[in-house]
Amino acid sequence: MAACGLAAVVGLSAPASAADGALDAARAAASYRALEAYLAVPDGSGLYHERYPVQPGDNVYSYEWPYSQVRGAALDLTGMPGALGARYGDDLAARDTGQERYWLESGGTTGKPGYASYPVAPYGGGGDFFYDDNEWVGLFDVQRYLASGDRAALGRARQIFDLVVSGWDTDPSHADPGGVFWTQATWSHDRNTVSNMPGAELGLRLYQITGQRSYLDWSRRMVDWTNAHLLGPDGLYWDHVDLAGTVEKTYWSYNQGVPVGVDVLLYQATHDRAYLAAAQRTASAAYDHYVTGGRLADQPPYFNAIFFKNLLLLESVTGGHTYRDAMRAYADSVWTAQRDPATGLFRFDADGGTQAIQQAAMVQIYAVLAWSPSRYELLY
Repeated sequence: MAACGLAAVVGLSAPASAADGALDAARAAASYRALEAYLAVPDGSGLYHERYPVQPGDNVYSYEWPYSQVRGAALDLTGMPGALGARYGDDLAARDTGQERYWLESGGTTGKPGYASYPVAPYGGGGDFFYDDNEWVGLFDVQRYLASGDRAALGRARQIFDLVVSGWDTDPSHADPGGVFWTQATWSHDRNTVSNMPGAELGLRLYQITGQRSYLDWSRRMVDWTNAHLLGPDGLYWDHVDLAGTVEKTYWSYNQGVPVGVDVLLYQATHDRAYLAAAQRTASAAYDHYVTGGRLADQPPYFNAIFFKNLLLLESVTGGHTYRDAMRAYADSVWTAQRDPATGLFRFDADGGTQAIQQAAMVQIYAVLAWSPSRYELLY
């Protein structure tokens, strides 16, 4: 049965029980232990392998995008109730330290500092800045600030937003001018849903925290551009548009989830119920496409983690648990079908290996399912 508007979102199935939460927390803990046992690099760097088993020719460390999701897993673990979450405080502090192995103060091509795609010296040679990679870090920083009042995390989130704004396309000769580029790398000039909508989400969170109007204005600008050029007629978002105006129309689950969260935050910022209605429409269309349509298993788990978290943010406003129930059903299915009981690692790839980002995504999913629903308002 497809979700269709608020009436369908609220009250279709039973809420989570205490037993469900305990099981989710146990699964989160077991999945995290496996991540640490098989993918953490034992050299004192605090960094991780890209995958297990390591293959000849692999980099010593993972790229920034997987590492950020490992850090996000530790952050989500700290959000579990009481002592369950408190035991991961030291792990989160260590992941914070590891995150800074990617920070490049000297800046990228726009002169703004940010996180490079690979660790910087002495751990590696750095790499190009990807705006979406930086946005995920900024959103985790905001989550950390909202949960604990960490001012350093908030400051870093503000720096990241400055970097994102510097990535705006200012050339009016381009097809569909405007939008935040995906990366500073010279081999790509795409402007993506994933480089604009998470940027808007970060800006809206910063507006909520600081009241600084420029955050709201920039967020609206990113949203308006994305809606104008990457929103398909069926209510789902395409992937990107290049400088010639060619649109890549692949649907990814995270590209549907983040716009839901953005519209929820726009509703909270402006009290305009049209934004809440837009969030519900996108969530309904995405539910139909992925859940009712049976396509979730075709999406990477790290896309689905972002997808579901944003749907939970919507339910923190509307009430109900249809989307949480779909998240739990997905989590149960993965635990049964994709997990190796001998190692605790999830195997999604044809070669039987495990990527750090996949394992981290499942830790996030189980940890957030163990949260009290009152915490869903912290999610992105």
